Amino acid sequence: MSLSTKLPWDLANTKWASELNPVLNNPITNPSLLTNISLVSGANIINHKLGRTPLGWFITDINGAATIYRSAAFNNLTLTLTSSAAVTINLAIY
Repeated sequence: MSLSTKLPWDLANTKWASELNPVLNNPITNPSLLTNISLVSGANIINHKLGRTPLGWFITDINGAATIYRSAAFNNLTLTLTSSAAVTINLAIY
């Protein structure tokens, strides 16, 4: 690419910001990661530490076979997950 075809730095900075900021501002790109959460068979109440109502969650690691689902409405303090077995998980909440 020749020097004459490069965008001026200000234009490049603006263009990058307009394209990257929506990605960077998406909550799923910066989740709260909770590690070594021990779940019992049945309902488990977890303090998610977000300081706001979550939009979603996903398991990043699990040490056994279990079905896990959210069993109460989202709120700004806790996440209630029901597990079919006792397992330890790592959990990302966004």
